[in-house]
Amino acid sequence: MARLADELRDPWGLLLGATAGGAAWAVSVHPAAAAFVGVVVWLSKAGVATLQDRDRHGYHDGLVVTPGSREEYWLERAGSAAYGFGELSASMERGPLAERIALMRPRIDDSTATLRRLAEQASLTGVALARFDLGALGNEQARLARAREEAGQALTQDIDRALASLASQRAVVERLSATRERVLARMESSAIGIEGLLARLVELSAVSANGPLEPVRALDELADILEGVRQGLHETEQITRDALDR
Repeated sequence: MARLADELRDPWGLLLGATAGGAAWAVSVHPAAAAFVGVVVWLSKAGVATLQDRDRHGYHDGLVVTPGSREEYWLERAGSAAYGFGELSASMERGPLAERIALMRPRIDDSTATLRRLAEQASLTGVALARFDLGALGNEQARLARAREEAGQALTQDIDRALASLASQRAVVERLSATRERVLARMESSAIGIEGLLARLVELSAVSANGPLEPVRALDELADILEGVRQGLHETEQITRDALDR
């Protein structure tokens, strides 16, 4: 129940419900019916997210994602939006609009699959970072630097090797930190992008269901946005792989 309550307070669920209700009202649906549409969408989103949380291990397909982490949060938000996309597509009557939306599904699936891999990479990187203590490394470097000033020539080479090792460790930490932040930033923008895409599709489907409108231009723009999200995720995955392989 606590998880459901959290989902009911989720701003995205409220926004999606308000968008659906507002779109229905805008096309002359009775205010009471429009409000009902908004409430149904809001409750459906909360229920889906709750069920996904209960089946979290299956949802991650065995991937190792740290519970409560930022990567898990963005992964679940993207997954909830992707699920909503599938529900919207399945609920639409057959027609040109439904067919165009269905064509987006493979790119949604590819994007969420890449997000899962990035979430796992972010968690593994976080675990690796936890093994380093930057404060201790800094103190050790300062101690050795002082020792080198006082050491004789016979010890200088050994101290230099120790300092080089510490510098190498710091470089690893900086590289891992930069990689993790890059992944998390891409996950955030992609999850929000997929949510925004779903909100627009809900609006378009509500408008089209009550008139002859076929928003071809709007759908083309949304398809381009989705493709940008998908390509951006793949680029980040490749950049991350290259950075960690060095």
